[in-house]
Parts: sequence; C-alpha cells; structure tokens
Amino acid sequence: MTAKRWWMGVSAAVLAAGVLAGCARSETGGAGEAEDGGPLAVSMALTQVGEIPAKDNAVEKLLEEYTETELDIQWIPQSAYDEKVSVMMASKEMPKIIKLNYVPLVINAIRSGDFWEIGPYLPEYPNLSAQDEQHYKNISVEGKIYGVPLFRDMGRATFNYRKDWLDKLGLDIPTNPDEWYEAQKAFVTGDPDGNGKDDTYGWMLDKQYNTGISALLTRLAVANGSVNKWGIVDGKMTPDFTQPEFFEVLSMFRCMYEEKLINQDFAVLDGSEVGLKFDAGTAGFGNSVAGALKSQHERLTKADPDAVVDNSGFIGPEGIRLAGEPGHNGFLAIPKSSVKTEDELKRILAFLDDMMNEDAANLLVRGIKDVHYADTDDGKTEITDFDAFQLEVKPYRDNLLYVEGYNTKPLKDTPQGEKGTRMAKENLQYAVPNEALTLTSAMYSERGNELETMIGDAMTKYIMGEIDEAGWQKEIENWRKAGGDEVIREFQESYDSIHK
Repeated sequence: MTAKRWWMGVSAAVLAAGVLAGCARSETGGAGEAEDGGPLAVSMALTQVGEIPAKDNAVEKLLEEYTETELDIQWIPQSAYDEKVSVMMASKEMPKIIKLNYVPLVINAIRSGDFWEIGPYLPEYPNLSAQDEQHYKNISVEGKIYGVPLFRDMGRATFNYRKDWLDKLGLDIPTNPDEWYEAQKAFVTGDPDGNGKDDTYGWMLDKQYNTGISALLTRLAVANGSVNKWGIVDGKMTPDFTQPEFFEVLSMFRCMYEEKLINQDFAVLDGSEVGLKFDAGTAGFGNSVAGALKSQHERLTKADPDAVVDNSGFIGPEGIRLAGEPGHNGFLAIPKSSVKTEDELKRILAFLDDMMNEDAANLLVRGIKDVHYADTDDGKTEITDFDAFQLEVKPYRDNLLYVEGYNTKPLKDTPQGEKGTRMAKENLQYAVPNEALTLTSAMYSERGNELETMIGDAMTKYIMGEIDEAGWQKEIENWRKAGGDEVIREFQESYDSIHK
C-alpha cells in the first residue's frame, strides 16, 4: 500500500476535521501565531551534533522565519541523552517537542499516555502525510503513531563490488547462493588483481556478520527469499533462521569456510578491519549502504587508481530484494504535559509540516544560499563550503525533518555520489520490512539478547563445521525450549491485535 493510499484510508470523519484544522495556520502557511499575536514559541530537546550552535545564529533565525516560530532548543550531548530524557519524563517537565529513541523506557511512557497520538491528524499535513507509510509503522506503538520520525532511507542496503575484477573473470553480479559461491571462488583463486598470488577474497566476514540491521547473512538471505529477521509465513509469525532460504545461504558460507574461500578468523574479526581490506584491494565485495559508494570509490582509487568500484542492490531469484531498515533516527514526539490542548497540538504539527516546505527544506539539507551552497547551471545545487555546512547546518539537519530530494533541488555530485543517492530512493520499493520491529513480547524483553546470542553462536558453529545439519536443527529446538516458542507466540498475539 502506498503512503497516499494509507492516508486515504483514515476515516472520513478525521479528514473532514482536517478541513477545519487548516484554520490553525496563518495565511502565509506558517505554524500560526501564538495567542499574543507573535510567532509561535516552540521549545525542543535535541541531540547535540558537533558543537552547540550559537543562539540566534543565521540558520536558526531563517528556520524561525520560514516557519513563523520562536525556537528554544536544548542541545543535549549524545552520551547523556537517554538519561536526561528519562529525568524529563519522570518529572513531566518536557519541552513541546522532544526527540525520542525507540527504546523500552520511551515505549512505556507512551503506553502510560504521556504523549499525544498524532496518527489521526497526519492527513491534515501535506508534507508529513506524503512520506512512505512504513516510516510511521516503524515507530508505532501497538499500531498507533505518537511522533514524526526523523526520516532515513529504508531501501539503502547495497554491496560494493570490484567491477574490474568481475569483468576480468567474465562474471556477472551474483543472483543466488550458487552464483555467489562461484564468484567467491573466482575472486580467491582467479588472481583478479594480477599479482600472481592467491591473496584476495570476495566476501570477508566479521564477527557482526549475523547481527544488526545490516547483517550480511540477513541481507543475502532476504535476497534469496527469506523474511527480514521476522515475517509472516503462511499466516504465522516466523523467525528467519527457520526458513530454507536462510539455510541455503548459511550452508553456502559453510562450504566457503571449509574450502578456505572466506577468512578463517571471521568469528573474532572486527568490522572495521574488513572495510580496510576492501580499501586496500584485498576484498572484492563489501557490505555497505547506497550512499557510501562515493567515499568507497575515493578510498579505493587512492590505493589503486585503476580500480573500478560499483554497487548494486542485493539480487535474488525474484530480482532485487532488500532487508529494509527502520527508516528513522528516532522521532519527534509531543508531550501532553507541555502541549495541553488539541489546538496547540495542531499548531505544533503545522510547524513540523512547514519544516518540510521548500524554503525550510533547502535550509536543512543545503544551508544558506551563497554561504553554504550555490545553484548550478544544470538546475542542481552544490555545497560550496562543506566545513561550514558541517558546523552550522548539520546539527539542525540531523535532528529535524528532511528527506533528501523532497522539496529540494538535486545535489550535484560525483557520478558515484549521485548514483548512491538515487539508489537509496529507487530501491525503497524492494525493501522487505521486519514485521516484528514494533511488536511486543515479555519473553523477548526479558531474554531476547540471550536467545539471539544462542542462535547466533549456532550459526557460527555450523559455518565452522562444529555441528552438522542435524546439530543445527537441534540448536533451533534448544532455542525454542529456552523461550523462543514463547517469543513467537507473543509476537503473533501482538501482530494479530494490530491487524485484526
């Protein structure tokens, strides 16, 4: 379902109310005047990014002008952020907008009624409701929306690859486990760098190969047809490692390990070391994100000017199929303790919506014209003072609402940079969500880390040949008995309660 269809599905009563709600805005489209006729006062708690911007700096003053507000921003260091937010929530002394992370403390506060549910109001705000529905689903609590996500790309999962190596070896981009195995073997034994030695790899694994949202094992399994961590299979909530498509990829790595086609130290190798191996021309495949193609190309060609690096979405038997990412860097919520009326809530939402209008959007993603960026002759923009942008604009961009390319001109960049930006948008359609991302399970809250470690260790044992297929199935049964079946049942109940 597209974002537009999702919002159209909201009740007619709410949409009708939206016609009247437009009166909350001023005629110029801003968030509306305060009761005394001046700009709307908006206090916010945000994460400090770099140095704290000086009060009344040029970027902040323009943002206030574009949104008809008077901002009071409390910048909190990242290291102390969650602790500070916890104190604020406990005392009920919060600003009108607070950046929250999707963590148990916050979810419990939402369930306690401390924050406004904003889902029914979103159709009234054209910029907020124009964004893909999955962004909002991924911060929902029991199917309801209590904030506006700090939008991030969900379909950015890609891999970098040495195109010159593939071309030299006469290979295409792999699309299934068998082809990945053949490409891996060719990169190890076919001397793609031409130095006469078997000193190259395709994939190199690290100790995080099976954990986190960017886990290589998950990304390859999803491309092969598996669910993304958790999904609905035949109407039932199902973990990925029980699926045959996942086991095919796991077995592929087992064969690679047995034949010494992948690094034998992967279980203890840090991920940063793998990145350095690609930069140095030792690895031919690199697990990455679309926007990193530019920097990867620049690093690699410093070491080898003749190298050619490209990237691709993960491709499987059904075409591109990506492990979708959460699509947010936290979310902006509105506390009931500081925003007490529906009328004020609507003015705050109007401010958030106005933040994505053209003038404010350009400010947040490009900065100030002729200071941080300039227009180009081909209808694009280019950053002219990157250091000043990082210092003066980035703190606002990273904490507030923006979507690259939405109400902004394209950014002129290198071919690799422009491809990375384009792919992150185009590949959204191929992103497979983790269906359990916002579900609740008491057992998972209590023992989730232990259970994930248990099955993750079993994956490593299987790859390294310490257990066979029967042993792998036994490990799954052990996981089930240790609480896994209870997690499945509770996730199913949570899912059913939302989708009934």
